[in-house]
Amino acid sequence: MKQDVRILLLGEPKVGKTSLIMSLVGEEFPEEVPSRAEEITIPADVTPEKVPTHIVDYSEKEQSDEVLRDEIIKANVVCVVYDVTNEDTIDKIRTKWIPLVNGDAEKGNKVPIILVGNKSDLRCGSSMETILPIMNQFSEIETCVECSAKNLKNISELFYYAQKAVLHPTAPLYDPEDKQLKPLCVRALSRIFYISDQDNDRILSDAELNSFQKSCFGNPLAPQALEDVKTVVWKNTSDGVQDNGLTLNGFLFLNTLFIQRGRHETTWTILRKFGYDDNLELTDDYLYPELRVPIGCTTELNHLGHQFLQRLFDKYDEDKDSALSPTELRNLFCVCPYMPWGTEVYMTVPITDEGYISYRGYLCQWMLSAYLDIHRCLEHLGYLGYPILTEQESQTAAVTVTREKEVDLEKRQTQRSVFLCKVIGPRGTGKTAFLQTFVGRNVVNIGKSSSAFTPYAINTVQVSNQEKYLILNEVDVEAEFLKASDASCDVACLMYDTSDPHSFNYCASIYKQHYMESNIPCVLVASKQDLAEVKQFHGMTPAEFCYKHRLPPPLPFSNMFLDSTNKTIYTKLAWAAMYPHLNGSDMSNSSFWLRVALGSAVVAVLGFAIYRAVARLK
Repeated sequence: MKQDVRILLLGEPKVGKTSLIMSLVGEEFPEEVPSRAEEITIPADVTPEKVPTHIVDYSEKEQSDEVLRDEIIKANVVCVVYDVTNEDTIDKIRTKWIPLVNGDAEKGNKVPIILVGNKSDLRCGSSMETILPIMNQFSEIETCVECSAKNLKNISELFYYAQKAVLHPTAPLYDPEDKQLKPLCVRALSRIFYISDQDNDRILSDAELNSFQKSCFGNPLAPQALEDVKTVVWKNTSDGVQDNGLTLNGFLFLNTLFIQRGRHETTWTILRKFGYDDNLELTDDYLYPELRVPIGCTTELNHLGHQFLQRLFDKYDEDKDSALSPTELRNLFCVCPYMPWGTEVYMTVPITDEGYISYRGYLCQWMLSAYLDIHRCLEHLGYLGYPILTEQESQTAAVTVTREKEVDLEKRQTQRSVFLCKVIGPRGTGKTAFLQTFVGRNVVNIGKSSSAFTPYAINTVQVSNQEKYLILNEVDVEAEFLKASDASCDVACLMYDTSDPHSFNYCASIYKQHYMESNIPCVLVASKQDLAEVKQFHGMTPAEFCYKHRLPPPLPFSNMFLDSTNKTIYTKLAWAAMYPHLNGSDMSNSSFWLRVALGSAVVAVLGFAIYRAVARLK
C-alpha cells in the first residue's frame, strides 16, 4: 500500500476547486478565495486511512501547460471538478480534462479519476443523469461525488473517495468493461481460497469462513451474517454454494460483488493480509522476511515448522497412505507460481515402493531446503500461507538458527539436528550408488531410475537414541584439485574403489590437503567390496594410513550388501559429525575401532557370502 497520497484538483475556472480545498481545511466557506491554494499536506492521524495526504490545486491563469503535465505525472489521483449548474463545464470533462490526464496512457496504467460536482446548493436536482454516460465511457472514473463548498456538503467524502481510489484501486482488480475480475486478481484470490480451505474439500465451511474472516478482519461473522452471505451467493450463482459451504466460484463472486458495490477496500484488506502489493504480486517483505545467519551457523526447521508441514501433508494426502503421489504433491504446491520440487527429489529422499514421497522423505526434503537455501525455503513457506495459518509474524518463526560450530566444539556438544557429509572420491568409485543406497534404493532401482541426477541425498539416522538428519553431498571432482568450499562440511567421507589400484592415492592426497590439520572428522569408505580387492599403489595400505593419522579404519561398502551392513556406515558418519571433538582421540582408539572393524568385516564377509549364494541360485 502507498505510503502517501497526492490528489490533484483540475477543472474549468470558477468551478470552485480552491473553495473546496479551503472549506476542507478551514471547515467553513472562505469569505475571500485566492486564485490558487498552496499545496496542503494533511497529517496521517487525521485521515480515514491513516496515510499522509497532499492536496494540489491548479490554476490555468497562474500555471503553464508544462507545470500541469508535471503535476499530472506526480498525482496518484485526479479530481475533475465541474459546476453542476454549468453544462459547459460538464462537457469539458469528456472533451478536455480526461484526454489531458490519460490520453496517452495504456489500459491498466491510467490515473484514477474522481468526478466532483460542486455548487450542489445552487441546484434542486442532480447532475448524475448527465454524468452517467461519461462514467460509462471512461473506465478510469472511480466515482462521482456531488458536493457544496459553501455549505460543506460531502467535502470530507470527496477527499475520502480520492484517497480510497489510490489506496484501494479498482484497476488492478476489476475490468469494468467486461464486468469481471482481472486474471491476476483471480489468481491471487484462488490462492487465498486454497490456503483457507484447510481440509482440502474445495469448499469453505462455516468454521473455515470464520477462521478466514477473523484472520483478515479481526472478528468472526455472526451466524445470521454468515447465512446471509451464502444466501446472496446462492441466489446469484449456479455453483457458488455447495454442501452449505462456499466454493471457489462463490468466493470469487463475493469479491466481485464487493467491488461492484464500491467496497473494494474489503477485497484489498484480504489481499494485503495474504501478502499482496498493489500489483497483485506477493511482496518481498512477505516472501523474504529478514533472517540473519552468522558465519558458522546453519538453519533448520523447528517444531513449529514441523507442525505446519505435518498439517499440510495430512491435508493433501487424500488417500491417507502416508505418502504423496505426484498428483497430491502438485496439489500441495498449487498455490505456488512454479513447482518447487523437480524430479530430482525422487532421487534425493526416501520414497515408497510405489515411487511416492513418504512422510519421512517429505520432511527430509524440507530440511534439506532449509539447510541449503533458507531464503528459498522461506519463500515456499510464504506461498503456502505459513504466517496466516499459524498466526505468526513471518515464516522465520518456523526456523532455528543454530549456534556457531566453534562454540559446539568448545562445549563438546551440539543441538543441531542436520549434518552435512561431503562424499569425495575419484570418478567411478561408486559415490552415486553410496548416496542412493542411503535413501533405500537398491542396485536394480538405481539402474532403472529415470529421475534427474542430484548430488544430494538426505535421510534420518539414529545417533545415541536421537533422530538426526544426515545430508550426503557427492562432490564431483576432476584430477587432484578440490576447492576449500567443496571440502567444508561436518564430516568428510573419503571413498576409494578397492578394485582400482590408483583409487586410494586420491583420497590420501585430499586428506592431506584439506583435512589433516582441520577439525572436520574423516571416515574412509572402501567401496565395491563385492569385487576382487587389489593392492593400492600408495606408500602404505589404507589401514596403515588410517592408523598413522589416527583415523578409524576403512569401512567396507557395496550396494550388494545387506541393508544393515551399509546402515552402519551412515550411522558412523552421523556419529562422527555429531561428536567432532572425538576426532583424533576416542574415534581413533585402537581397541574401540578394532571392535568396529572386526564387526564390520564379519558382516561384510557374511553379506558377500549371501550375495554369492543368491547369485549361484539364479
